[in-house]
Amino acid sequence: MNLHLDGKIALVTGSSKGIGAGIARGLAREGAVVVVHGRDREQAAAVARKIGQEGGTAHVVTGDLTDVAAVDSLLTEVRAVGNIDILVNNAGGSGGNSDWSTTEANVWASTYDANVLAAMRMAKAVLPQMRHAGWGRIINISSLAALMPPAGNPDYSAAKAAMLAMTSSMAKAVAAEGVTVNTVSPGTIRSETFERKFREVAQQRGIAPEAPWEEVEAEVLPLFASVPVGRAGTLEEIADAVAFLASPRASYITGSNLRLDGGMLPTF
Repeated sequence: MNLHLDGKIALVTGSSKGIGAGIARGLAREGAVVVVHGRDREQAAAVARKIGQEGGTAHVVTGDLTDVAAVDSLLTEVRAVGNIDILVNNAGGSGGNSDWSTTEANVWASTYDANVLAAMRMAKAVLPQMRHAGWGRIINISSLAALMPPAGNPDYSAAKAAMLAMTSSMAKAVAAEGVTVNTVSPGTIRSETFERKFREVAQQRGIAPEAPWEEVEAEVLPLFASVPVGRAGTLEEIADAVAFLASPRASYITGSNLRLDGGMLPTF
């Protein structure tokens, strides 16, 4: 399927590693010109080089999305590449490991800033041009934790749930102007960090460090999550979903939340 993304300019925040890097590479494979973003320029540059080696085109910007001045500077760099057609708000994360006996209000505020307000700042900056052009795509990366909150890290689940409401409101505001806004909520996804943690647990359970991933996954995944399909998702699967939502072929999909969770969320 041709997604007609050739020449579209896509900014993926938090794309110097993990899911964001996977999304950036996926959009580049579909022909988009990708702007890789992170706080560490070397990490972001490594992703951009990989995209170039795979035949794509990528640029690098850095900046702390919780710092308004840094955001303004970053956007100036991005606009030198061109007008943003696709914004993927992937940057975020948790303020640390906490539970309801240790969680603190300042951590909640920090997590909200890094996830919700960072996405809001970027969306507000790019929406005027998208609305003027009559075309644009904003995709916010939430988490299955927004819908199935665990007992731990309540700040993260709450922030990611707020992103769902933000997406719905924004989508309604711009739906008649050719701009779509959607959320993607990944579940258990195999990233480098994820695989490293799984292999550490597998070794503790007597599995060799060089064991095939399938053996590690079969042993360790049930300890962490009950995934009906029986495996973790891949970065490529996340990237493919984002690429579709970013494409003209998804023009009638807006305000939605696409779960990529292998069937984990109960349905009624």
